[in-house]
Parts: sequence; C-alpha cells; structure tokens
Amino acid sequence: MAGRYFDEWQVGDKLAHEIRRTVTETDNLLFSVMTHNPQPLHIDAEAARASEFGQILVNGTFTFALMVGLSVGDTTVGTLVANLGYDKLVMPKPVFLGDTLRATSEVVELRASKSRPDAGIVTFAHEALNQRDEVVCRCLRMALLAKKPA
Repeated sequence: MAGRYFDEWQVGDKLAHEIRRTVTETDNLLFSVMTHNPQPLHIDAEAARASEFGQILVNGTFTFALMVGLSVGDTTVGTLVANLGYDKLVMPKPVFLGDTLRATSEVVELRASKSRPDAGIVTFAHEALNQRDEVVCRCLRMALLAKKPA
C-alpha cells in the first residue's frame, strides 16, 4: 500500500509524484462528452483555432481530476476514508493537447477528527505542472485518513 496513514504525515512533507501523463485528444473529448460539457473551445477544432489560443483547450475539470489522480497513489491509496472537499482551485495557465502533466503535493495542515477518533484530516496542497514546469492547476484537498491500526 502506497498511501500513508494520518499519523504518518507531518506538516511540510513534500512529494513529487513519479507518474506523468500526456493529455490526448481522446482524453479531452471523452471527458467533455461524459460530463456533458459542450464548450466549443474543448471539442470544436475550428472554434478553438479562431480563439485567442489558436488550438483546443483541455477541459479544466479534466486537468483538475488528473492532478488529483496523479497524487492518489502516493498519498491516500488504502488509507482514505473520504475526500472532504477542495478549496482555492486555480488554473493559472492553459493546458493543450499533447501537454505532459506531473503533480506535486505538500501537507499544509493536520488535525485530528472530532467525530472519528480513528481518523484525522490531512490538507494537501496539490500542483500540476506541464513539461515547461509551468503551474497549470493548483488546489487544496482535505482528506479524511485512517490512523495507523494499533
């Protein structure tokens, strides 16, 4: 199991996740269709070419989901009780088809759960970066994690 229990984290822990992912046209199109997002900038090459970007923009919610997904193997696999929420989501740079994304995570807060003595809340600051080391997405994720079994 790659994930860590609540009591194995410390504020300031940093991870550079090894898995990287090149975003394909199929990824973007399927995600947009599955989520009923008809934004022409995501699915219409002609409309995208006529935009200020001159090409298809990857669906931002795909970028966000991929960033979190890239982090899961090192952070919460096998220890997650529930994701409690996301905050301060920003996308400072666009993502284009063919961009290769990687993710980093840092623990910015730890607190024991008031309602669950066997769990605690870890707040992760996640970032997604493209192949040019530009931050393309960032957020805080609050995850309820199990404590290490006795």
